[in-house]
Amino acid sequence: MNFQSYRKVNYKQVGETMIYLTGDTHGNFDRIRRFCELNNTTKDDVLIILGDAGINYYLNKRDYKLKQELQNLPITLFCIHGNHEERPENIGTYKLDMFFGSLVYVEPEFPNIIFAIDGMIYKINNSKCLVLGGAYSVDKHYRLMKGYQWFESEQIPDNRKAEIEGYLSVCGYNVDYVLSHTCPYNTRPVHMFLRSIDQSTVDSSMEVWLQKIADRLTFKHWYFGHYHDDWDNDKYSMLY
Repeated sequence: MNFQSYRKVNYKQVGETMIYLTGDTHGNFDRIRRFCELNNTTKDDVLIILGDAGINYYLNKRDYKLKQELQNLPITLFCIHGNHEERPENIGTYKLDMFFGSLVYVEPEFPNIIFAIDGMIYKINNSKCLVLGGAYSVDKHYRLMKGYQWFESEQIPDNRKAEIEGYLSVCGYNVDYVLSHTCPYNTRPVHMFLRSIDQSTVDSSMEVWLQKIADRLTFKHWYFGHYHDDWDNDKYSMLY
């Protein structure tokens, strides 16, 4: 399967369905609108957002207005969970549905905005794609001090991690692709870390756990967002 990242996409042929990848959008979809226009996308095409789509951030009418706008985009959004957004299972308007052969969360009013579930393996164009969303917010304390949104559900809880490990054991720890928000510990782009952040205060348990998964997993490539830049590191690609 050939994923196309936002920065590398080629114009598609008429009638061809494409799967695209991009990093965090944080509720700003101007570049996605331009992208759809340039590439003549339709709702049969799928854009995978690697966390922090920003669609469930304010949890009020502002989110609803954004969803109404995104409903008109000529593309389907497949969103991985980030750290600066609420999980759809904690929002009463979301219902379970099937997409890419596994369970997802969707609001019936907005069928082209789909949220993946952490630990699920989705079959995308005959490729097995493992989704592992969530991350720690390094600006957590600043957000709490300023009264900005912070979500207690930002990381995968330990009980869910255990379930995912059990599921992967049954699957033989073998997939084609991994789609996550943050990355395994050894792949962290430390050269991009903010100097203003004391790294001793950062909770890296998610990255440590992802490293545990990566060490056992057989996969072709791992895609992640979170760090707001583009970077390739062997079998890992960071997108923004």
